[in-house]
Amino acid sequence: MALVLVQEYGLGFDTANSYAAVQDGDDYHEGHLYASAWTAATAERKAAALVMATRVIDTMTRFYGVKATAAQALQWPREDCPDPNSPGVVLDNDLVPAAVLAAACELARELLLVDRTAAPPGEGIQKQHNADYSETVYSKEDTRPMLPWLVQAMLAPYGDPVAGGMTAKLIRV
Repeated sequence: MALVLVQEYGLGFDTANSYAAVQDGDDYHEGHLYASAWTAATAERKAAALVMATRVIDTMTRFYGVKATAAQALQWPREDCPDPNSPGVVLDNDLVPAAVLAAACELARELLLVDRTAAPPGEGIQKQHNADYSETVYSKEDTRPMLPWLVQAMLAPYGDPVAGGMTAKLIRV
């Protein structure tokens, strides 16, 4: 069965699976200096990359506020999410911010380059001795984040990255 991309526009669709359409990705990458992975991909691969990018964004970001409806499939639209450009004001609960759409497009391109969801090379290796007595040591701190730094920066006004796959909600009393 072929993938059907269903874009979330801010209406809280229960079948949505992407924050961006393929045309949105094409428009975003027109001004991208390193767009070749995107422009070389078929429309089907672009759609799959956007759907996967949306999954990763929703999993790896704890957005401010709460889902606008209980039935919606994705994290956006949201209620009570502060507007980063207007202190004391919250975003309308019937939109997906342009930065979230752009982040999905950026991450989709990155996913076309490499599977960022895979375990990093050398995971679990502390030391490796070869027959010629050379040694390999991997730094666990020098790994590629699942959400690239640029995508994290795009999403930062609307939520916090989930560190290490775990998050805890802070409640002030």
